[in-house]
Amino acid sequence: MAMFVHLTSSGGSARIRRSGVRAVSRGQGDTCEVYCFPVLPSYPLTHQWLRELARFGTRGGLVAVHIRLDDEQPVLVGHYRDRALLRQQRVRAAEAVRLVGALDDPRGWEVFVPRAVAAREVHRIRSAPQVAGWRYRPDVHGTRPCTCAGCRIRGEYGGRRLRERHPDPLDGPPPPVAVLLARIAAAGDPGDPAALVDALRWFARRRRGPVDALARLAGHPDATVREELVWAVARWSTPGTAALVDTLAGDPDPAVREAVADLREDPEQD
Repeated sequence: MAMFVHLTSSGGSARIRRSGVRAVSRGQGDTCEVYCFPVLPSYPLTHQWLRELARFGTRGGLVAVHIRLDDEQPVLVGHYRDRALLRQQRVRAAEAVRLVGALDDPRGWEVFVPRAVAAREVHRIRSAPQVAGWRYRPDVHGTRPCTCAGCRIRGEYGGRRLRERHPDPLDGPPPPVAVLLARIAAAGDPGDPAALVDALRWFARRRRGPVDALARLAGHPDATVREELVWAVARWSTPGTAALVDTLAGDPDPAVREAVADLREDPEQD
């Protein structure tokens, strides 16, 4: 039997003892599975995900649920970066333990069981002090964390103080429309692509904008500018936006046409 540890909120301990571990973790291909990690001789490596999982909030702290799986149980194993790239390997549970245990640096590796874990497979549940492990990613200690809107976690403990000490250059409201239009005008005609892309990315953070003033960029010779124009007006409710997007839908560059198609398929943009 292969032994793994599953880290979860202590608030669910009674349910796990009664009915097992539900398959709710998002594994490779965004499927619902059970996250776990092989039990290794090293406690810090076995519980390396403790601090990272604690960042996302827990009910009463985290506990370590030890589960025993049949050696022949199929599982997915790989580094967390491999998950999005669909490169995790499908192997037997015993092979997953051997594979991870043989690595020089198993930090960031994970195992997913493609089913729920039954109560009879739960070996024990014990407290897990959240002092071991890495945060953000392995070897990040000593590197200033990123505070941009994409990386920070809303409501994270100490997040406000971190943003006050290390504000991101893109934090805060975008420059006024007049300033952005002045930058576009200063870029020339047809305009420096880098300067135009920078201004358009600021426009993308607005809900409305000067459609007529930007419409000329639909004919810019650089396809990168035209593609960025699609995303700049994606959320706008300004009259004339739909007509501009229709024009870009017939763009000769496939990347621009794909951007329009992705925009129209995204329900959040409706």
